[in-house]
Amino acid sequence: GREAIYIMLLVSGPMLLAGLVVGIGISILQAVTQIHEVTLTFIPKIIAVTGALILTLPWIMQLVIDFMTRLMMDIPNLAR
Repeated sequence: GREAIYIMLLVSGPMLLAGLVVGIGISILQAVTQIHEVTLTFIPKIIAVTGALILTLPWIMQLVIDFMTRLMMDIPNLAR
């Protein structure tokens, strides 16, 4: 269970970090320019999270495949 939570954090980390960085940047821009448009915050975040997903997808898939392979190999040991 602990390893599954660790894998989940690794998999979700790049997208959350990209959304956080873009969100903070947009918030600073809005505070400086006094522009408070709702779509100004969502569109760049969606683009950043999608870009991070596309860039890290091969790594994420390899991580999940390795985890599932180890889990399937350990099923006989876990069933005891």
